[in-house]
Parts: sequence; C-alpha cells; structure tokens
Amino acid sequence: MADMKKVGYEFKIHRQNAKLSQEELAKLINTSQQNISRWEKGEVEPSISFCVALADYYDISLDDLIGRDIKDKR
Repeated sequence: MADMKKVGYEFKIHRQNAKLSQEELAKLINTSQQNISRWEKGEVEPSISFCVALADYYDISLDDLIGRDIKDKR
C-alpha cells in the first residue's frame, strides 16, 4: 500500500509543475478543490478513475503520478 502522505506530496508537485491552482485542476478533472486539497494532504485516497484522469492530464504513468519506483518493490 502506498504512503498517502508521499502520494499527496507527488500530486502537489505535479500540479505545481503544471502551474495550476487546486481550483483549476479540479475543474479540469471534474472534482472539487476540496478533494484536491485532501488528496495532497494525504487525508483521503482518490479513486482510481481520478488517478487515471490526473495521469492522463499530465501525460505520465500512474507509477510516476504517485512517485512509485519499481525498484521500491524489490
């Protein structure tokens, strides 16, 4: 299971690199700014459909989205 604080940090970094506010990103993937904030704080886990939407928007893999390195599993 992924560490939600680390995943939230990765979400925030990707959003900031895209120069988006939480509100702008929320509109792009059809969710609320509050959800984005909770995900970034590691308070709640987003559904897989929102993870896919984020990865698709950023044009990255799901592993990259959450900062997972395959070497972490070995």
